[in-house]
Amino acid sequence: MEMQGRPGESKPMVVKLKAIEVTPESFQEYGQVIEASPDGEEFGPKDAQLDLNKGIPRFYLMHLQDQPLEFSITTHHASVTQCLGSIGGDVWYIGIAKPSIMDSEEISSDNGKILMQSHCGHFYVPPAVDDVRVFRISGLKFLKLNRGTWHAGPLFKAEAMDFYNLELSNTNVVDRTTHDFIKENGVLFSVHE
Repeated sequence: MEMQGRPGESKPMVVKLKAIEVTPESFQEYGQVIEASPDGEEFGPKDAQLDLNKGIPRFYLMHLQDQPLEFSITTHHASVTQCLGSIGGDVWYIGIAKPSIMDSEEISSDNGKILMQSHCGHFYVPPAVDDVRVFRISGLKFLKLNRGTWHAGPLFKAEAMDFYNLELSNTNVVDRTTHDFIKENGVLFSVHE
């Protein structure tokens, strides 16, 4: 991680993040990397372990334009796992931080963490600047994000790309919590290979 700029200036401090090639091992704290398996293979741990039980699943194609390799806003969904993958296997990137949803036992303990309540009702700890990573995804694979995983993107170099997305039918209406790193931390993340 490389930082440029100074806190307190009107411009945000730019934090350069080196992209990490996504593998099942490098991504395990955030979710799963799903790759092709032979037809007829039975369900197992290499398949997406989905949590879609709090609503109607929505599987759709998403057309995105102008998603440059920088971000300041991250989002998490507390009620659902989410799957994202590029149509055609083109290279894309995603900013990630570990889930930070707090359960009732963690809320009642005095752990010294900054605790926030989402407009969705759950409690969470905001993601820290030092905890943000960027992953590079290439080829025919998709990501399953664990419930509560902070994410920014998909990001890409092309002018436009298409993605498939699996979440719930109302995820972006009733289960979307955001953290703005410029507003809260004075930081803009920039992705580098």
